Amino acid sequence: MSKYWHALNIGIQNNLTYRFNFLARALFGLIPLTAVIFLWRTIYAGRAEQGNTSAIATYTLAQMISYYLLVTVVDALTAVNEDDWQIAADIKDGNISQFLLKPVDYLAFRLCLFISGRITYLSVAAIPLALFFYWLRDYFVLPAEAFTFGCFLISVGLTAALQFFLSFMMAMLAFWVLEVSTFIFILYAFEYIASGHLFPLDILPTGVERALYFTPFPYQLYFPVGIYMGKVTGNELTRGLLVQIGWVAVAYCLARAVWNRGLKKYSAAGG
Repeated sequence: MSKYWHALNIGIQNNLTYRFNFLARALFGLIPLTAVIFLWRTIYAGRAEQGNTSAIATYTLAQMISYYLLVTVVDALTAVNEDDWQIAADIKDGNISQFLLKPVDYLAFRLCLFISGRITYLSVAAIPLALFFYWLRDYFVLPAEAFTFGCFLISVGLTAALQFFLSFMMAMLAFWVLEVSTFIFILYAFEYIASGHLFPLDILPTGVERALYFTPFPYQLYFPVGIYMGKVTGNELTRGLLVQIGWVAVAYCLARAVWNRGLKKYSAAGG
């Protein structure tokens, strides 16, 4: 395990070299979030002017703003940033040859780098995010129960694992195609909508929302946010966590299977 701890430490040091990039990404990432918040404020204000003070799909304005703040938190903790591109580049450039000749598991190595990237991003972006959340502090509160917060943290950890394994699996396409960017963009575009990043999934028609739960996408963002906000409780919470664990296991097995299958096709000189 010491070699993976070393990889984690090296990953953090390398990422700190580009700490300004992380800071800029965090700051500019707040711009679309601010636009979305003002958009929903305008929508609710327009409904109020028309005499319609009811919530939108059970969401009051405060809950809707809280939802997007939580999305920002979960995304900061779990998002895959350039890991899939780097993995694909390692395959195309033959850099994985060195891992095949040494007692280092490439998937575990990349997982350590993914974790180091999240740690670095949070350490650099903590201050601007904290100031932004302080500005909207009336909408961001802790769950009423410690049990709910604990389940939220567990779900966030599972979300991060699911995000990574799915991205790793997509990057494995580099064994068969020269350019994986098209496939990654397609997955990202669908995930952006189906995971609840663009809007809460429960504002969709019931049939569409239920259909999405047969995919892993709601468990990449919407589910942990739902736990935090108290919208997922009781048996639904237990069942959801078990399903999320199941998707993580499936994604891990598929990532391993595609990796092993790709190695049979892989050939490189040097490295």
